[in-house]
Amino acid sequence: MTDAPLDAPADAPAQGLTELLARRFLTTDEARTEKVARWHARGRRTARENIADLVDAGSFVEYGRFITAAQEQRRPLAELVVEAPADGIIGGTATIGGRPAAVLSYDYLVMAGTQGMRGHRKSDRLIELIGRMGLPTVFFTEGGGGRPGDVDLPIVSALDVGSFALWGELEGVVPRIAVVSGRCFAGNAVLAGCADLRVATPDANLGMAGPAMIAGGGLGHYAAEEIGPVGEQAANGVIDVVVDDEEDAVAVVRRLLAYLDGPSGSGEADDPAALRTMLPANDREAFDVRPVVEALADVGSVTWLREAWAPELVTAFARVEGIPLGVVANQSTHLAGALTADASAKAADFLALCERWGLPVVSLVDTPGFMVGPEAERTGLVRHASRMVTAGARLTVPLVGVVLRRGYGLGAQAMLGGSTHRPLLTVAWPDAHLGPMGLEGAVRLAMARELAALPEDEREATVARHTAELRTHASALNAARVFEIDDVIDPAETRTVVAATLRAAAG
Repeated sequence: MTDAPLDAPADAPAQGLTELLARRFLTTDEARTEKVARWHARGRRTARENIADLVDAGSFVEYGRFITAAQEQRRPLAELVVEAPADGIIGGTATIGGRPAAVLSYDYLVMAGTQGMRGHRKSDRLIELIGRMGLPTVFFTEGGGGRPGDVDLPIVSALDVGSFALWGELEGVVPRIAVVSGRCFAGNAVLAGCADLRVATPDANLGMAGPAMIAGGGLGHYAAEEIGPVGEQAANGVIDVVVDDEEDAVAVVRRLLAYLDGPSGSGEADDPAALRTMLPANDREAFDVRPVVEALADVGSVTWLREAWAPELVTAFARVEGIPLGVVANQSTHLAGALTADASAKAADFLALCERWGLPVVSLVDTPGFMVGPEAERTGLVRHASRMVTAGARLTVPLVGVVLRRGYGLGAQAMLGGSTHRPLLTVAWPDAHLGPMGLEGAVRLAMARELAALPEDEREATVARHTAELRTHASALNAARVFEIDDVIDPAETRTVVAATLRAAAG
């Protein structure tokens, strides 16, 4: 070890530490109280407040807190240190509910959360580390996209930044959740869109361009509030969960990440006998399938996804006897539960998500099949229906099918991964019916020539009689008799049967 220089001040280490602590203070909310107060007055939380609420106390290890915007050629460095802490993006590793994770957040109080060139270097670094470390990631993406004015680095197009490609490459590698609040445009919106799930607050706007870019392209002048409001983005499937505010968003993110933790105990449930009376006696009467899902699941364990989009199909995460899983179910209150192009895309996306996250799937079937007709075909139904079938057929996670009431045609097959024998177990409730198509339609098609030969006043009675006969033939017990399905069960047994099958698969 060499001796320190004779002229080195005795307090040099203390001076260095003092400078460090002073600079660190300038990266905190306490150093910008006026900005924070104005932000709070708008009902908003800062980036650091959201991170602190999300991660376990004391677990956050921050990267790049001292970088500043690359604008020293046009602004004093001292100003940048104070006004552009962390170059407007905060990120690092932490634990969330005890699970190792990563978290990033753009800071809207720094240049409207825009993406600076040094900030991109930080996000590049963190995203690459996330892949290497296998960390589930939460990204608060509010911000205005790429930032003009970073003049310290030689830039022509800035199209060579790596964050977008690196983030996209993480699909299927680690779970990624984006939280969208306020304005989220351009590059920030792409990062949100590439995530597995998007959680948004009611004030969110999400768009591929903000007002300035739209106006600059000669496409008109719009307020930020007009571009991709959360109501529209939820209805078209961009937003997965709409929450009340940022505090609620953090709570939902914690719950979503908890599904990754595997089985947890046996799970409290309502009386399973209630399932015996949840379906209407008239099988042509619509009913809300969501109470059925909640009765099957552990109490308080259901998180609904994409509720506002394609409501004829329900998707959710839940637990059954403590086992985390995905649920897909037909919703007969909308279009009788028929599978539209949007519902097929919703199902395909959800099945792929469950595959990536390693969650088994329970499919609750009550569908007359795919929506048909010229209007349905104009929506690209064949393309989306085929995507759904492919996504189900490619599942490697366990799939359990439960035919609640109607399982007809290709739609029912798509709900079951392509075949009643594709799931690890396919069961039906006692009053369910299965057939190659809707029963009345099957009669009219098979008997078209005979019906045409009958007097007109006898045709409908003939159709009704043959439909009733076919109904007996299509009963769940008859399908089980010829082993097209594995069993017919008491609805009250469904939780136990599903859980036992998933435990067997895990073993």
